[in-house]
Amino acid sequence: MPSFSEWKLGISPINWVNEDVLALGDHYTFEDLLNDFERLGFRATENCRKFPKDPAELKARLAERNIRLTSQWKGVLFSDRSRREEELAAYRRHVEFLREMGSEVVVTCELGGSITGDPRRPAGVKDVIPPTDEEWNAMVEGLEEAGRICREYGMKLVYHYHIGTIVEKPEEIDRLMATTHPELVHLLFDTGHAFYGGADPLAVLNKHADRIAYVHLKDVRQDVLERVRGEGIRFQDAVIQGVFTVPGDGAIDFAPILDRLFAVGYDSWMIIEAEQDPAVAEPNAYAEKAIAYLSGIASKAEQGGVAG
Repeated sequence: MPSFSEWKLGISPINWVNEDVLALGDHYTFEDLLNDFERLGFRATENCRKFPKDPAELKARLAERNIRLTSQWKGVLFSDRSRREEELAAYRRHVEFLREMGSEVVVTCELGGSITGDPRRPAGVKDVIPPTDEEWNAMVEGLEEAGRICREYGMKLVYHYHIGTIVEKPEEIDRLMATTHPELVHLLFDTGHAFYGGADPLAVLNKHADRIAYVHLKDVRQDVLERVRGEGIRFQDAVIQGVFTVPGDGAIDFAPILDRLFAVGYDSWMIIEAEQDPAVAEPNAYAEKAIAYLSGIASKAEQGGVAG
């Protein structure tokens, strides 16, 4: 395992400003976020609704702080063939923006059938609507076309399996990896969403290590997750109630995960995420907690300790 100073470690604005539950952290400004990232020592982040929309301004403002933009979420409706042309056109514009920002990966997630983000969703339906085989095949074709667009610009499509979507459970991740071309569709390894979805994150890593091109480091509070599952609490409410937290503050043991990740040669960005209510879990304090925990893993490995 490399020394902690050599890790490509960034942090997501979602620890401060939530993208799913807009009321959480809405008072933070772009300047607030940059000040905190710089003070904490992070040199990478993802795009956020509080960031300037003009690419030139955003690029200049981030460069002033020596912070790079690693990616931005892009929800797609590739499972609906009738939307393919407009979806791919919008995707290309998104890729062009990220390429201009110097990003190398495009975080991508299918929203067809999801609990949020699908404009065709029937009123009153609360659960994920499973895809038909035809819809799944359409999604795969769309993802591979999008992957070709990414490749045109020297970038990679990284698929973000996510709670509340049609790819959230371990068998769904396996199916996605089995049915997509490995050179066109890569994997975003998100420890928190893997655990929440019922998978062992280390097992996901071991099974799909050769597809992983980007990483989100997120932890899960076991007691909250058990209550969420037991009471059928929806994802957005689970976030408000604190199901997610930073590495070192939940149920996931990150030492064997990181040991394995570096062992297979991963050398790209890892982004710390928490998705908490910042009024309850102050983002700077939790970021510092994550840094202490992760640097401790690196120190133990350097000293010859057994990871995990």
